[in-house]
Amino acid sequence: MKTTVVCSGGLDSVSLAHMIAAQGGLSRLISFDYGQRHRKELDFAAAAARRLGVPHHVIDMRGVGAVLTGSALTGGAEVPDGHYAEETMRITVVPNRNAIMLTVAFGMAAAMGDRAVATAVHGGDHFIYPDCRPAFTEAFQHMQDAALDGYAQVRLLTPFVHRSKADIVTEGARHGTPFAETWSCYKGGTLHCGRCGTCVERREAFHLAGIPDPTAYEDGDFWRQAIAERGRA
Repeated sequence: MKTTVVCSGGLDSVSLAHMIAAQGGLSRLISFDYGQRHRKELDFAAAAARRLGVPHHVIDMRGVGAVLTGSALTGGAEVPDGHYAEETMRITVVPNRNAIMLTVAFGMAAAMGDRAVATAVHGGDHFIYPDCRPAFTEAFQHMQDAALDGYAQVRLLTPFVHRSKADIVTEGARHGTPFAETWSCYKGGTLHCGRCGTCVERREAFHLAGIPDPTAYEDGDFWRQAIAERGRA
């Protein structure tokens, strides 16, 4: 089934792209420039497309992102340190981001004859991001069925929506994902910071999966402290 993969350049979406490619269905990657704090992740998405031999479409949504204010990912607020599931991480929510991106991805897939759009939302996202939850993805499929009625049938693939980040690491390793060539950190420095929620979650996922983490972190030990503090909360 010809599939468009929404790819940020992060561990989850690049692993998903490698998995879909291994199954023989990958047709293209789509990424979004929505004015996020850094565009570094888009370079990793482009590298994944080159590696997998598929087109890479980068959609300029900076005008849209400019009005999605209030998030540390699009504004001037500092990205907090700590565990991904902390209440403080709500400042990283970009309202309606996935809904907007998926709508564009579905339109492109339908126009180009793809039969599915795959996104790497996972169980660890549910606490913070409402448009990563199963209720959203199920409702979105119904909405697209109506929006494309009589024109195209495009499925939303969410293979990780009930699975953990550690499960994604396991799947990524199974399908040869070069984890060092993915970017998760919200801060966008020379190295992964090791302290923001996505860095802590990334480091913890490799630990739980029992797979060596090839990532270079500025602070490679902070994740243990963040997890311990989360456990005491």
